[in-house]
Amino acid sequence: MNSTKKTARIAGLLYLVNGITGFFGIIYVPAKLIVAGNAAATANNILASEGLFRLGIMSELICAAEYVFLLWVLYRLLSGVNKAQATLMVILGLVFIPIMCVNVLNEIAALTLVRGSDFLSVFDKHQQEAMAMLFLDLHRYGYIVGSIFGLWLFPFGALVFRSGFLPRILGVLLIAAGCGYLADTFAPLLLPGYENIVGRLASIPLTLGEPAIILWLLIRGAKDQPLEAAV
Repeated sequence: MNSTKKTARIAGLLYLVNGITGFFGIIYVPAKLIVAGNAAATANNILASEGLFRLGIMSELICAAEYVFLLWVLYRLLSGVNKAQATLMVILGLVFIPIMCVNVLNEIAALTLVRGSDFLSVFDKHQQEAMAMLFLDLHRYGYIVGSIFGLWLFPFGALVFRSGFLPRILGVLLIAAGCGYLADTFAPLLLPGYENIVGRLASIPLTLGEPAIILWLLIRGAKDQPLEAAV
């Protein structure tokens, strides 16, 4: 990583892996297996596709571990623009990692319940399914709470905007995505009746912001210059 272009492309590759693993574990697998309001159907889906469920758990853990390397490379790329803002970006990003790892425990608890281990025999099947659904709901809320650390996109966006070797529009889109994450956090907690409406509106900047920077970093990299000039 001795130039901004090479470092940017490495960041883009890491960001892509992060996005794929995160999407698979956090969005795709729950959407395939969880039936809202139906604990029995959800339990049956998990048992029928246990391999997929376990793969989703591993995908989340890979996403969390790989996120450390992504933040490190982004720091290498952008710390020359403003070291204080780059440090803040890394701190806000790192705080989300233990939330992800602990949140996976909710899925492990749900899997244990639907499999009906011997020590759970004091509960009948319907009670086990209901508790599994509770843990899966806690898993969802874990990411709702964790989304507040989408705050990391604000210093990230500001750094991109000021960098001079990445397009300013990407910085604007990242800051907009940060606002989308905050909306995804506050709406379910403060205005649950408007969660779906706010979620649809928030999905617009979320769909544009991070995918745009991933594609740019992968395809175009950054305006080439020695990394020492940007660090």
